[in-house]
Amino acid sequence: MFTGIIETLGVIQEIKKEKDNIHITIDSSITSELKIDQSVAHNGICLTVVALKDTLYTVTAIDETIKKTNLSYWKIGDSVNLERAMKLGDRLDGHIVQGHVDQTGTCIVARETKGSWLYTFEYDETLNNITIEKGSITVNGVSLTVVNSEKNQFSVAIIPYTHEHTNFKSFEVGTKINLEFDVIGKYISRLYANK
Repeated sequence: MFTGIIETLGVIQEIKKEKDNIHITIDSSITSELKIDQSVAHNGICLTVVALKDTLYTVTAIDETIKKTNLSYWKIGDSVNLERAMKLGDRLDGHIVQGHVDQTGTCIVARETKGSWLYTFEYDETLNNITIEKGSITVNGVSLTVVNSEKNQFSVAIIPYTHEHTNFKSFEVGTKINLEFDVIGKYISRLYANK
């Protein structure tokens, strides 16, 4: 379980394919605090630490994860948003985030607006995911509030701190991102659809 509040950025150092799996090695300031078998959200994808060495750690993504996320677009040198699992009893500063990406989306607007940034993302509506204005959404692991919601797209506004301390600063039109829709909204939507 995560909150969508990014702790730090990591930098991809190595990507190695093995059968249908991908092993990703990341350099991070939190590596010394990690342990084998620990869950860490990477751009919103919950991945398990499988190896540690100095400031580097490695996680493995299986085919199912690769198909549902933007992992296939990752390359050496990319910055990745990192968040360790929340501790029981901590404040929930963002919203309930599972680290289970529902689908990818595409950035269609990225612009500065007098001190903040506005991003609009488009997604495949046939997968039955929804957003609502003032509802929660997770984009690349970042907990955000939807400011504009349409049938297959939504917008978010980013404060300067979030822009500077996440990989949002690298987003441009065409960037593929990971989306995790609000878990409560997903349950309500499923119940409503089954009536």
